[in-house]
Amino acid sequence: MHILTTGDVAKYCGVNFRTVIRWIEKGHLKSYKLPGRGNNRIQVHDFISFLEKNGMPIPEEFRFYTRRVLIVDDEKAMANAIRRTLRSAGLETQIALDGFQAGTKLMSFMPAVMTLDLQMPGLDGFELLEFVRSEAAISKVKVLVISALPESDLQRALEVGANDVLEKPFSNETLVEKVAVLLGEQVGVIREVNDPG
Repeated sequence: MHILTTGDVAKYCGVNFRTVIRWIEKGHLKSYKLPGRGNNRIQVHDFISFLEKNGMPIPEEFRFYTRRVLIVDDEKAMANAIRRTLRSAGLETQIALDGFQAGTKLMSFMPAVMTLDLQMPGLDGFELLEFVRSEAAISKVKVLVISALPESDLQRALEVGANDVLEKPFSNETLVEKVAVLLGEQVGVIREVNDPG
């Protein structure tokens, strides 16, 4: 569900639908009207932006529509470089330096996208991918594998459940583009986040 009615928003926020209409009229909540009907419709990413701006909780079923990215890489310098790039694109990030830490953070941070290094001590990237796809609570997380391993390993990662792969070394532009594609219609174009409007 990517489109909500004023009634849906009212239910999620625990308010009267007239309050939602006032939010729309005052420009606090972005919406559009259906042609010829006059009914307001709200896109999920606009609803989430509204909730985040106003410090309201995001309903359980929308947690994967956020702009959160979990960066999983045992090389701290690489993890920090990815974090800087994604933060400058307007995304909220956290880092996990190994597969076990990633498992915990996936449950608590609830990212929409996870970037994943395949070569890690302990629980490696392939095992973490299998874990993610087998756990109902986190199985919808989009996974971008970022690795310097050969093409055959990248192909295997896709077969195990990765959504996309990115070879190291990579450009910051390519990283942002690939994450934007994985976030897709859920948040629109990433750079809109930086728009003060």
